[in-house]
Amino acid sequence: MPADPPQKRASFDDLVAVMARLRDPGGCPWDREQSFATIKDYFLEEAYELLDAVETGDAEAMREELGDVLFEACFLSRIAEEQGLFDVYDAIGAIVEKLVRRHPHVFGEEKVTEASEVPGRWAKLKAQEAKHKARASILDGVPKSLPTLLQALRISERAVNVGFEWETVHDVLVKLDEEIGELKAAMARGEPQERLEDELGDMLFTMVNVGRKLGVSPHDALRRTLEKFRRRFGRIEAWLRENGEKLDEAGLERLEALWQAAKTEENDKTQ
Repeated sequence: MPADPPQKRASFDDLVAVMARLRDPGGCPWDREQSFATIKDYFLEEAYELLDAVETGDAEAMREELGDVLFEACFLSRIAEEQGLFDVYDAIGAIVEKLVRRHPHVFGEEKVTEASEVPGRWAKLKAQEAKHKARASILDGVPKSLPTLLQALRISERAVNVGFEWETVHDVLVKLDEEIGELKAAMARGEPQERLEDELGDMLFTMVNVGRKLGVSPHDALRRTLEKFRRRFGRIEAWLRENGEKLDEAGLERLEALWQAAKTEENDKTQ
């Protein structure tokens, strides 16, 4: 029997065509009703689902979620095209031009031997470009819609690029102790909630800088801790169910004992 003809792989143009069909008259009523305001939330959700897939290393999930992210990018571009702003190929052209411009060590005559040299060069080129834009501050380019830990890291990085930096991680830890002391003092004085929020914010921002100095992403570090908490708390819930106990009636002492047991069990598995 003759072999089946090879299947034609879908191209980016196919995705763009599908998106256009969905938005065209006679397309999908739901897709036609969407706007920048509604799709931005879906884009963010899909981006986080992709992040979860990357964290688990699930290639099949990554493939699917990355497709969803590309679709949302096409969706936003299609809406922009309908409003006469730009189309998806304009967006692609912009990023290609930017990548070439910010990699003179690849596409130009500059030389780089270490990966560690690249972020600093990138930041300087970005700063030079920003001079031609109407920005009152070097911090203006950091999106306020970023998750707060990531936003704090990016703001800190911008400040560091102009020399606003501690010399060592020890200096940051000293500052962290100072911020913790200020929070304790505010609590002891019975300061109002707004003041406590300020002090807690100062402490958290300093902790972000501890992570930056250590080369540890505060965002990823907290995600790992939350995942660890989920696992251990899940074990507590499972043990209580097996013994016919109710979670809300176990009491702190019992819960703490089970927490330590879950911690020990997890540590034993990793040794």
